[in-house]
Amino acid sequence: MANISFSGFSLAKGTNLTGDDAFATKKLHDIAIAVLCDGVGSAEHGQDAANRVTSFLLQSLKNRPLSWSIEKSITHFIESINAILYQESMEMCGRVEFVTTVTVVVIAGDRLYGANVGDSRIYMLRNGVLTQLSKDHASDEAGMENVLTAAVGIAPEIDIYYFENEIKEHDKVLLCSDGLYNVMAENYLARDIPLGANLLVKKASKLMENNLPDDTTAVVIDIKGTDLVNALKKEQLTIPQNIKKGDDYDGYKLIKPLVQNERTWLCTQKGQTYVIKFAPLEAADDTRLLDLFVKEVWNAKRLKAGFFPKSVIPKNRTSRYYIMQMIEGDEVKKYLQKRLLSVDEGVNLAIFLLKMSQFLLKFDLVHGDIKPENIIRAQRKGKTYYKMIDFGSIVEIFSINTRAGTPSYLAPERFKGDSINEKSEIFSIGVTLYEALSAKLPYGEIEPFQTPTFKEVKRLSKRNPKVPLWLESVILKAISPDENRRYQNYSEMLYELENPETVKAFYSKDTPLLERDPLLTCRIGLGLVMLINIVLVYMLSMG
Repeated sequence: MANISFSGFSLAKGTNLTGDDAFATKKLHDIAIAVLCDGVGSAEHGQDAANRVTSFLLQSLKNRPLSWSIEKSITHFIESINAILYQESMEMCGRVEFVTTVTVVVIAGDRLYGANVGDSRIYMLRNGVLTQLSKDHASDEAGMENVLTAAVGIAPEIDIYYFENEIKEHDKVLLCSDGLYNVMAENYLARDIPLGANLLVKKASKLMENNLPDDTTAVVIDIKGTDLVNALKKEQLTIPQNIKKGDDYDGYKLIKPLVQNERTWLCTQKGQTYVIKFAPLEAADDTRLLDLFVKEVWNAKRLKAGFFPKSVIPKNRTSRYYIMQMIEGDEVKKYLQKRLLSVDEGVNLAIFLLKMSQFLLKFDLVHGDIKPENIIRAQRKGKTYYKMIDFGSIVEIFSINTRAGTPSYLAPERFKGDSINEKSEIFSIGVTLYEALSAKLPYGEIEPFQTPTFKEVKRLSKRNPKVPLWLESVILKAISPDENRRYQNYSEMLYELENPETVKAFYSKDTPLLERDPLLTCRIGLGLVMLINIVLVYMLSMG
């Protein structure tokens, strides 16, 4: 969603330091979200309601089930938080006190999905013309114009106004509380929306001589261009079927296939060697597979960092493929068939994988299939470096709760339906490191559809005596079957890798005390022997 930008700003009424409005925005891999709430001032907990609804909707939409439509997600989550707030009002106050309006916008592809409850509004500015997209839930009786007929938390059931629209390049979307549109007429809004939320609200304040009669909040969404993922999907491109050596695709000549399914090839153009990856054959008839490949292409293009091969989408391509830089080196898996990584190389690989994962997290992404087959070990000026070569498995964090990935590297909780997250990715990193330093999988080979049991792991130092205790402890903690004993985030594990002196020895819960602390065991044993001797002496003296 790099083609969208947000601005948001809020001022409290009069000389108040805080107000009852709340807003939040979030740009994810494939959607953008904006939420604005205006807590009802006459309600005792209006401000709290506004903050909670804003936070709840943002997080819920971010982690929505992928099988749900956006309409179902928006309406379901509004209904859920409405029920929660209404029940809390009744239990805590005996009357409705957690009350707020809400406006929410989700942009996916070239579609805008929106909903509102109450009198906060959503506008669209297109070609200088301002159109209200939302519907006010307010009384139309004379003298009752400011009385809400619907709001979040006001009743057990809720009246949600839902709508959809197509978006176009240069559109502007405004979410605002009634404090803004009651001060600025629509012709002023149309003129000033392009200035952004900050200046828009400040101009409203200036009109009131910096003494706003109500809390005033605006969020402006600027559509800078059409969604690239959607544009890529709409391209009229063929999906080649019978690919063979010597074929030429837009100047890229095929040399040899690199994977078994023959959809990824080594190719040359103008004397340079590249890797070309084609869409799977099934994508011609399966829109889900086409969507996945288009997202893979988009990720390959936009994730520009040293962790991945450089990738491009040729401008005048006639088929569905993309081009990647050719990295001269070995897959770590193949390298392990010849020799293990050294301890220093293992530490560097761990740091590489964690920093790559941190980079992806900035986009709310996780790799999804970290394993030695997807990592290239290469050399530059006598120094070893690594590249992650698979873009196809990259997904949004928390977006899947299936066994997607390679079973032998999946965290135990992934087999139980838990969603993919930092802790499950850390497990995959740990398994990869264990294998890189021992050529063995800690929990053995796990077959697809198998429900594995994660028994005690053989200590890494017993497989490779060169591995120091501190590094062994880091890896064992990363692959702990108990996710609560595992590292909770990338930065925690990275810190210990870069500061070995801080690492505490890690043992499984079933490890005998003799193995965990031989010295303490000896001390306890000596103490028991001494105690027994004292007892024997006492008994002899009594005899």
